[in-house]
Amino acid sequence: MTDLAPISFSPWDMFLNAGPVVRCVMILLAAASLLTWTIFIAKSVELLRVRLKLQKAEKALEEANTLDLGEEWTRGNSSIAHTLVMAAETERKRSADIPDDSEGLKERIVLHLERLEAAEGRRLLRGTGVLATIGATSPFIGLFGTVWGIMTSFTGIAASKATSLAVVAPGIAEALLATALGLVAAIPAVVIYNHLARQTASCRAQVADLTALVMRLVSRDLGRMQALTASGQVVRLGASRDSRSVAGE
Repeated sequence: MTDLAPISFSPWDMFLNAGPVVRCVMILLAAASLLTWTIFIAKSVELLRVRLKLQKAEKALEEANTLDLGEEWTRGNSSIAHTLVMAAETERKRSADIPDDSEGLKERIVLHLERLEAAEGRRLLRGTGVLATIGATSPFIGLFGTVWGIMTSFTGIAASKATSLAVVAPGIAEALLATALGLVAAIPAVVIYNHLARQTASCRAQVADLTALVMRLVSRDLGRMQALTASGQVVRLGASRDSRSVAGE
């Protein structure tokens, strides 16, 4: 009686011994797992930088007394803060020929800032949808590889008319490896997606705070303008960087 050759059940050997379909499924799942960790590292670094820039911009706008100062102090900040301030500044200049329209000006600025805020939120979420797709589909892709591998194994058993468990075990083990790889790809993708979603929500809340700060500066400038107008001075909106008024003009 001859002894059967020892069978290696290491993941690499099972991958090499698997059929072409199961092997393609394994390669696809390995690529999905690599993509998941790449997105995690890239988005984590990106969101960390964004949070630091937003914190710096928020501090600058908190200390600014006018919209012009806010524009000057956020000029070197590459976050959305300077874009928000410039949007308010641009709308204010375009509305310089519409006197006594403070409420309309505020409404137009709010609409513009809301669009910029929504666009920034979409930009921050870019790339995370891939993680949701990987987390949702990887288990089923792995299950497909397993079903195909088991089906192939039983087909081979029927063709060879062999009923020994030692004959069917390697094929089944190789097929089950596809399911394991599917879970290895899906579980981190779901966890990382939820983590990045929380980090993105935090950044979006900071952007909303910046929008509120910009509107506070706009309201403050308009309040000063109304006070100067009531005192007999005429102010040209956005005509001076240092907020000085021209009296008796």
